[in-house]
Amino acid sequence: MKILAIESSCDETAAAVVEDGRHVLSSVISSQVAEHILYGGVVPEIASRRHVEAITPVVREAVSSCGLTYDDIDAVAVTHAPGLIGALLVGVNFAKGLSLSLDKPLIPVHHLRSHIASNYITHKELEPPFLALVVSGGHSHIVEVRDYTDFSVIGRTRDDAAGECMDKAARALGLPYPGGLNLDKISADGNSDAYKFPRPTVSGSEYDFSFSGLKTAAVNLIHNASQKGEEISIKDFGASYIKAVVRSLVENTEKAAKALGYKKIVIAGGVSANSVLRREMTKLCEKNGFELYLPDKSLCGDNAAMVGSQGYYEYLSGKRADMTLNAKATMGIDE
Repeated sequence: MKILAIESSCDETAAAVVEDGRHVLSSVISSQVAEHILYGGVVPEIASRRHVEAITPVVREAVSSCGLTYDDIDAVAVTHAPGLIGALLVGVNFAKGLSLSLDKPLIPVHHLRSHIASNYITHKELEPPFLALVVSGGHSHIVEVRDYTDFSVIGRTRDDAAGECMDKAARALGLPYPGGLNLDKISADGNSDAYKFPRPTVSGSEYDFSFSGLKTAAVNLIHNASQKGEEISIKDFGASYIKAVVRSLVENTEKAAKALGYKKIVIAGGVSANSVLRREMTKLCEKNGFELYLPDKSLCGDNAAMVGSQGYYEYLSGKRADMTLNAKATMGIDE
């Protein structure tokens, strides 16, 4: 089954053709990063306008580049939640029009579910059940994946997401957007013990995260050093800060896996590309005898291939949408 998938939840306009949920026939991404660098982050209105400009040529290229025509497509899948509402609406409305004109089924896909599905493309042998850590600029979740369309959130951030926490600290250090990525690069050989950061916990919810205190501690440290005329080592600061964020992610995932009896651990989302997280999760799984699944780095960021993968399993479960489908800025992965 060949699914044409569309993704426009933030600042990448993407389309892909995926066969049977695991085989990517084409994947096209039009990134807006260069423009949003000017503003230090994504500007929603600009993102929406660029999606409008890019979506038609991106979809056309996704179909033509794998030697297919629209008649060869069996269904259309689209990210409909969560994300920037204006950006989502561009993709949803385009997909609805395409589905109607081609008389093909329309499949709504949750953005976080598709991030998890990126591992089905990288690891053809991977099957549920497993425990997934989903970390990005807007989300930090520990999720039980009981089946391809059966999810249960057992841990989540109470405030900021891990990716946002890294982005804000990077911005305070004067690093350009995307902050988390640049912070990871610049701190590769830094001293991770040079600066001390708090160890956040959530009382009564051992699998939940809280990153706002870490962000505040970082900003205060930077401001205090500036007021005293002290120089901060960006690479040491970055290494120490990333260590603190990753420590929280790894420790909570380990506790959840042991308590719930999971031996398969899946990491997904934009922050799954972070070198420290990948290294520390590898150590954790080797220590405990867990199987670790990481998406290829090309699939960590937003893309449509992962939407096509999850869309296939949503289709098999009977999920369909009609022309009343709307975008949603917020929506639980288990809804």
